[in-house]
Amino acid sequence: MFTGLVQNTGRVRAVTPSGNENRLRIQPSSPFTDCARGESIAVNGVCLTVEKAAPGEFTAYASAETLLRSNLKGIRPGDEVNLERALRLGDRLGGHLVSGHVDALCEIAGMDKAGLSLRCRLSCPLEQARYICAKGSVCLDGISLTVNTCGPDYFEVNIIPATQACTTIRSWKTGRKINLETDLIAKYLERLVMPQGGGAGLARTGGGFSLHEM
Repeated sequence: MFTGLVQNTGRVRAVTPSGNENRLRIQPSSPFTDCARGESIAVNGVCLTVEKAAPGEFTAYASAETLLRSNLKGIRPGDEVNLERALRLGDRLGGHLVSGHVDALCEIAGMDKAGLSLRCRLSCPLEQARYICAKGSVCLDGISLTVNTCGPDYFEVNIIPATQACTTIRSWKTGRKINLETDLIAKYLERLVMPQGGGAGLARTGGGFSLHEM
């Protein structure tokens, strides 16, 4: 489990293909001195397991499913990535609950200055848009952000200067594909209330959804 508060960025030093999967060697900009084999690290918001930890770098394996759903498929040596180590019980939860399981790719549709902040509009698949609401949370390339506004197939976020400075956002451009993880609680809630052979379900009303008995 993660929070979406990026702790570090890193450089991809090597990508070793293995069929439809890749092994990544990553060098954090500030070494993880106690990084250990088997721990979880979010790389651009994707939860990966450390295979080998050496001074100043680690290797992790990205499965075919991971490459299918995320922008790690296009990662190349020299690329910069966002890094976050797993949340420890008792730590402050400054962002929101993030699983590190990417739902889909979204695309940067536009970027504009808003004072010192950056306003970013992203297009997203319709099947993921239902989990996104104004003032809710999304995780983009591992970064916890608040949704300003949203529509049927897009949403907008506002990115403050501090977040721009310490993440890969400083290199974002229109057309770039970004890893999207939608709200974890919304997905579990939908699963809980949708019909499963009877019981409570969701009915669409003029203003949205309401609970009803099946």
